[in-house]
Amino acid sequence: MTEQNRLVVALDDGYASYDQETDLLKAVGARFELRPCGGDAQRAADAVRGADIVLVRETPVSLPVIEAMDRCRAVIRYGIGTDNIDIGAASGRRIAVANVPDYGIDEVSTHAMALLLAVARQVVNRDREVRAGRWSAAATRAMYRLSGRTVGLIGYGRIARSFHDKLAGFGFSRVLAHDPHAVLPDGVEAADIDQICEQADVISLHAPLGPTTRHMIDARRLSLMKATAILVNTSRGGLIDLDALHAALAARQILGAGLDVFEPEPPSASHPVFTLDNVVVSDHIGWYSEEAMRDLQRKAAEEAVRVLAGGRPKHWLNVWQ
Repeated sequence: MTEQNRLVVALDDGYASYDQETDLLKAVGARFELRPCGGDAQRAADAVRGADIVLVRETPVSLPVIEAMDRCRAVIRYGIGTDNIDIGAASGRRIAVANVPDYGIDEVSTHAMALLLAVARQVVNRDREVRAGRWSAAATRAMYRLSGRTVGLIGYGRIARSFHDKLAGFGFSRVLAHDPHAVLPDGVEAADIDQICEQADVISLHAPLGPTTRHMIDARRLSLMKATAILVNTSRGGLIDLDALHAALAARQILGAGLDVFEPEPPSASHPVFTLDNVVVSDHIGWYSEEAMRDLQRKAAEEAVRVLAGGRPKHWLNVWQ
C-alpha cells in the first residue's frame, strides 16, 4: 500500500469546513473523505471499508462496524466520550481507540456555570414572564444565595477543575469531589457519591458514561438531595435516570436542574421533564465555540497523522503491550 492510497474516513458530518483534516492528512500523503452515516449501522459498516483511520462523532461504532474494517488502524473520536465505540471489539482487532479530551474545557465549564446560574436565578422563568407582559416586583418562587453553600463535583477531570476555578468568586464554603482517579487539591474534600447527594447544594456531573456510571443519579440518590439542591449535567445524559429526575423535580423534591445532555439524543420532545419550569435545558452545545470546534478537528486530525506515521496516539485509550 503506497502512501497515496492511505485513507482517513469521517463517519459524521456537521462541521462547517474540513480544511484542517484535508490539509494535515494531505501533508503525509493520505486522503480525507467525508462519508456521513447518520447513525445507521449498515452505512457505517460500508463506510469504514478501505479506511486506515476512522474519525467519528455520534455514529455507533459497534461490533458489526468494527468487523467490517478491513485495514483500519485506529478509531478516533471527535470529542471526549467514547461510549458509542465498542472498545473491547476494537482491542480484539488490535485497532487503537483514541479521543480528544483536551478541547472545549473552557466552553463546557462555562456552560455548566451558565446552567447553574440560570436555574439558581430563575432566568428563563423571569424572561418568560416579562415577555408575557407580567411584571413582579417580588419573587414568585424562592431563590437562595450561592455564597456559603456547598458544591459537589462528581468527577474531577479537566472540565470539573475548570468549573471549580470559575466557582471561586461565588463564595462557596465547601467543595466536595468524588473521583477515584484524581488527586484532589487542597480545599477539596474527598467524598463518595451518596455523601455529595446528601450534603451539596450544587451537584455538577463530570464523570464518563459506562456500565458503572449509567443512571448513577437515580431515584434513591435524588431522594438523598436537599430540597434546595441544583443538579447540573454537561457530561453524558445517561448518568441520570431522566424519569426519576422528572419525578423529583415535579414533586419539588429538589430545587432545579440544568441539563445539556440527554439519553437518548435528541430526547423525545414529549418527555414530561420538558413541561417543568424548574429545569433549564440546552442541546448538547456546551462544548461549542468557533475556537473549540477548530481545536477539536485539528487535534483529531493530528492523532490520525501520528498513527499514519507509525506512532502512538497521544490519547490512546485501549493500550496493549
